Amino acid sequence: MVQGNASISEFILLGVSEEPELKPIIFGLFLSMYLITVLGNLPIILAVSSDSHLHTPMYFFLSNLSLVDICFTSTTVPKMLWNIQTQNKVITYEGCITQMYFFLLFAGLDNFLLTVMAYDRYVAICQPLHYTVIMNPRLCGLLVLVSWIMSALYALLQSLMVSGLSFCGYLEIPHFFCELNQMVQLACSDTFLNNMVMYFGVVLLGGGSLVGIIYSYAKIVSSIRGISSAQGKYKAFSTCASHLSVVSLFYCASLGVYLSSAATQSSHSSATASVMYVVVTPMLNPFIYSLKNKDIKEALKRFVGITGIKWPVFLGMRKCPRLQGSKSWSQKLLFFR
Repeated sequence: MVQGNASISEFILLGVSEEPELKPIIFGLFLSMYLITVLGNLPIILAVSSDSHLHTPMYFFLSNLSLVDICFTSTTVPKMLWNIQTQNKVITYEGCITQMYFFLLFAGLDNFLLTVMAYDRYVAICQPLHYTVIMNPRLCGLLVLVSWIMSALYALLQSLMVSGLSFCGYLEIPHFFCELNQMVQLACSDTFLNNMVMYFGVVLLGGGSLVGIIYSYAKIVSSIRGISSAQGKYKAFSTCASHLSVVSLFYCASLGVYLSSAATQSSHSSATASVMYVVVTPMLNPFIYSLKNKDIKEALKRFVGITGIKWPVFLGMRKCPRLQGSKSWSQKLLFFR
């Protein structure tokens, strides 16, 4: 038995599958999903930040969600791809604790941001005349800041508690990342307090957020039912459809992971199911929000158009002989007018 963590140097990540013939397929699949996640969420961030028409609370929260989704996936998938490519399943003890911390941080942020976005939709539909007053920039920034602080504190608490555990034997984690529950199960010391804090956190943070979302949508449905015209009902509901789809995907995937792991008692089944909310959900979020969102589409077109124009203008400025000998920037600007 190894007492304390001073002598622990590494863990073994077994991954999704130990079949050698499946590793190239898994590598290609996860690499594709990771690239789609980054390339799908990044344009939303760029579009919202560059287009003044999208400087509203809804798109402010959406850009933060896209950033968190990129970071959320980046905490696990690159390490998994590296392990498959190098055929090395080792992760250091410090690296494992760090990965677990950031995973909990960004998972918590995903949870809180979805709740904040539900509140934003509630105010927009149930109190439209007071929307700009209630959802002012100061409140929006404060909601995001509080989400970061609460997620960081929860992740720090769990990481510190795991780092205080004693581990023994051959430390294999039957997962593709350092998942909190798997880490606690590997410990040789008493984990009663860790389990209590873990379950309390899931109920308080996850359950509390879900209750807030359900309450917001109960009020939204009640308000929509009061709208007389069918067109008005459709317009009001369409503003919530994307968010409701993302919420359903996130919570159903998360719930499915824990139900499947509890039913099968198989760690590899749990690892496979975790792919849904760790990789698939962040990959699908930008498509859900942008496919039917005209504002995002128009902003992306304007952003691509501006980016495409800048290079020819810049190259033309360098090559144009009339501008090379000019003495002032005003003359250069007049030329382009």
